[in-house]
Amino acid sequence: MDLLSRANALAGELVEIRRDIHAHPELSFQETRTAALVADRLKSLGCEARTGVGVTGCVGEIGSGDGPLVALRADMDALPIQEANDVSYRSQVDGIMHACGHDAHVACLLGAASLLAESAKHGELPPGRVRLIFQPSEETTDAENLSGAQRMIGDGVMAGVDAIVGLHVAAESPAGQLLFREGRLMAGNDTLFGTIEGANAHAALPHEGQDALLLASHVLLAVQAIVARRIDPLLPAVVTFGKIAGGTAENILCSEVRLDGTLRYFDAEVRERLHEELRRAFAVADAMGGEGRIEIQPGYPPVVNDARLTELVRTAALEVVGEEGVGTAELIMGAEDFAFLAREAPGCFFWLGAGIEGDRRNHHSPRFDIDESCLPRGAAVLAAAAHRVLTEW
Repeated sequence: MDLLSRANALAGELVEIRRDIHAHPELSFQETRTAALVADRLKSLGCEARTGVGVTGCVGEIGSGDGPLVALRADMDALPIQEANDVSYRSQVDGIMHACGHDAHVACLLGAASLLAESAKHGELPPGRVRLIFQPSEETTDAENLSGAQRMIGDGVMAGVDAIVGLHVAAESPAGQLLFREGRLMAGNDTLFGTIEGANAHAALPHEGQDALLLASHVLLAVQAIVARRIDPLLPAVVTFGKIAGGTAENILCSEVRLDGTLRYFDAEVRERLHEELRRAFAVADAMGGEGRIEIQPGYPPVVNDARLTELVRTAALEVVGEEGVGTAELIMGAEDFAFLAREAPGCFFWLGAGIEGDRRNHHSPRFDIDESCLPRGAAVLAAAAHRVLTEW
């Protein structure tokens, strides 16, 4: 069974799928066209497909008999970014583009589905089932602060699942390189919404008011000291405020400043300390005569890969591409809602190199793009991982 050769034979089809989705991007919980495309492809392979799962997700299954149930997951949502690439498959939707590679994830998983369906047809698929999860809304949450993974869990997609595997393209890594890491892989995150209250006054008479901009500057200085002075230097942590807004005119003392940000962590104790210290930092405004408030919205937990499953998937990847194509992933402070799925069953999340040689295209940028030669490898490794888990789990 040479899965890579079979996947390479699908290369043109995988590129076509990826470019179709890329040209027609859909934001979180709006992925109806993408889900319909996925459902049609799965049905053409003889798979039952359910849409409307987790709001706009799609789920299919391949296989039968007594054995493990392994899930393979791809996310489908795009980002609110105007594409700057001048390519034939550029986004046809103003202000929306696939700037993180989720279009490639869908193509890889559909390729894996094709390989697995062929294996099942020829009696080569071990006993058990493979659940294909095409998930909406990884990039953000809904009005109830629930992501696509959480919505799909709520709709029962993880019921009975023994193990779950997912991948993500990596624009900073050579095309086709596969990167694995046992244990902690990606950070957890929370979202920060801060408010500093002061009092208006004429700018020429600042002593008659309370300058919220000045208060906010002191708060931000206190925030910058949190990681540097309140967190163990050996424990990763990030606090960033990326948005600040305040004031109405150049000659009016600002009465309110709003600050939006994020925090990142791996350890629960670090997260708790960050929350505590952020509240203290915003209390600086109170000490100076204003009022500081901070709302901390829970985000995604850290992605933690199961050691046994990761070794199985890594071994499958070695069989597909050889030692030269497999490496070790570094810890990163980015967050991923695959973490919720990996809390429901042992999980393995890995990176698929997709970098364009000599022209790095950063994730979440208007110029993001990939080297599409990585797609067959992604499909082959996902299929190989399913085979191995069905055989050895």
